[in-house]
Amino acid sequence: MKRYSPWIALAIAALWVLSNSRMPKAAPGEFDLVTFGKIPVLSDGRNKPFDTIARNSLLILRGKQTLRLDDGRSIDARHWLADVLFNAPVADKYPSFVIHNPEVLGLFGWEQNDRKYFSYAELQPFLEKIDTHGGQVEGVESAKRSPYQTAIYNLRNSLMLYQRLKNTLRPEGANDFAGEIDAFVKTIPGALEATAKSGKGEPFDQEKINAFSQVTTSFETMAELAYALPVPPDPSGSSPREEWLSIGTSLLQTISTGVIPPVTKDYALIGDAYHNGNAALFNQHLDDLSGWLKTNEPKATGRAAYEFLFNQLEPFYQAMGLYVLAFLLVCVSWLGGNRRLGTAAFYVLLLALAIHTFGLGSRMYLQGRPPVTNLYSSAILIGWGTVIIGLIIERIFRDGVGSACAAAIGFITLIIAHHLAGSGDTLEMLQAVLDTNIWLATHVVTITIGYSAMFLAGTLAMIYVVRGVFTGSLTKESAQSLSRMTYGVVCFATLFSFVGTVLGGIWADQSWGRFWGWDPKENGALLIVLWCAIILHARWGGFIKQRGLMVMALFGNVITSFSWFGVNMLGVGLHSYGFMNKAVPWLAGFMISQLVLMAFASLPLARWRSFQATQGSAR
Repeated sequence: MKRYSPWIALAIAALWVLSNSRMPKAAPGEFDLVTFGKIPVLSDGRNKPFDTIARNSLLILRGKQTLRLDDGRSIDARHWLADVLFNAPVADKYPSFVIHNPEVLGLFGWEQNDRKYFSYAELQPFLEKIDTHGGQVEGVESAKRSPYQTAIYNLRNSLMLYQRLKNTLRPEGANDFAGEIDAFVKTIPGALEATAKSGKGEPFDQEKINAFSQVTTSFETMAELAYALPVPPDPSGSSPREEWLSIGTSLLQTISTGVIPPVTKDYALIGDAYHNGNAALFNQHLDDLSGWLKTNEPKATGRAAYEFLFNQLEPFYQAMGLYVLAFLLVCVSWLGGNRRLGTAAFYVLLLALAIHTFGLGSRMYLQGRPPVTNLYSSAILIGWGTVIIGLIIERIFRDGVGSACAAAIGFITLIIAHHLAGSGDTLEMLQAVLDTNIWLATHVVTITIGYSAMFLAGTLAMIYVVRGVFTGSLTKESAQSLSRMTYGVVCFATLFSFVGTVLGGIWADQSWGRFWGWDPKENGALLIVLWCAIILHARWGGFIKQRGLMVMALFGNVITSFSWFGVNMLGVGLHSYGFMNKAVPWLAGFMISQLVLMAFASLPLARWRSFQATQGSAR
């Protein structure tokens, strides 16, 4: 039985992944929100499905991708979005907005209690006050905002997003939108005739102009507020459009063309059916819309369907679970001396890496870009690269250390990425400074691999110190093995950090006209290169041995984390595009933890439990 334990562990892990990968299906007689979630729209500069719009919007408003109602029921993001788009009076009562800050609650005269989720209907009386106070914060730099300013500004933006969603597919308060559109088209000739007569000074029907003006004003409001553009180019027209349009804009263009785009009419019918609770009619018109889009927009529809699949599979969450399982298997193998469990951990890590790679490749496909475009994607790539290096180390030394490091860093980096996703779409349009594919594929990726290697070296040093100071497990052989691993990884990190920094300078010279500008991010990259060089020269010159190497590798964690995240906290420089004030205490805590470990590592060997157990085996 023990002989097959690695395969059994792998099979259990694979079954767990498959059990979490089931695709949702609409129940007979219910609204087919699954098909609705796959419909493509244009938002934030790229095509994405309604499923992504729903998940990201609810994440921004509530901090989660599901909504728990006051009666205890939970609804998914697609259901929530459908209500917001088509049945606003119901959605307005959902507790969709999260408020933690007591000063914001005090602004409304509310006392702080255990409740932290509120509905749009509850906030509606205070919209003007929120807009005023939130607007005053707009000119304040993110790094200089107080907790109250950040909270009121985020609440204002959340309410604006919600209002834009409500006006994306139909006017707020519409009951028979399809009928209103038909009536509008019929009034166009009479309104245009009356307008022409008024311009000539001839008698005209003012009521026709007023009614027409009222409707067009409603459509102009929709065009202005629309969060997404759902109307694709119409290839059947005499002069086909290349851009996607909002519902409001497409209806305004009807004034000159006299023809309602079929997609616009389908959305109106879909919305009316949902608003009236007619699931059969909703599904019928939804199928018509889906069929038209598949025929006329196959590329956008295909990408939207793939992104829907990607959202449902949640590969990075799956990989996180597998990294935890692999780490536990390694720990149990160490405690029980069972090498086969270590082999099982290696196999589970291979599965986790495959899923991690699928997620990374999917993001590249959906964006049409190399893997690093923002802080979120850099965390994913750093974890991915570290896992590969850790597995290579494990394949060479076969002592579980490489697997433990790979599992720990893979999990931690994905947790970091998870928290970086709170701002919404992680597949957002690139920052202007990054919008060059060739450099994304060289400089950014290369230097990110350097980050991965530095964190791996620091993790190996953490294992060395913890095992040496707090346990008696650091034998002479294991200490030498960890030392060789750390030294090799630092050499690897030096190469990639140096090459990546040089490539960044070349990129800067072509983009900004200077090779080096002492930008905080540039300085951070230089610090990593210099620290790697200092470690290697200190080792070569005999100034440090095993312990010295580990202490310096621990400080490498401090430098690398500051270069990766810290420079963004400064809020200045050309590379400051990923500021997150919530990350400041976590970053400070991590740096302090590394300094504490350095202090423990510097204790006299007589204080080390491994030294006491082996009388000098770890030097």
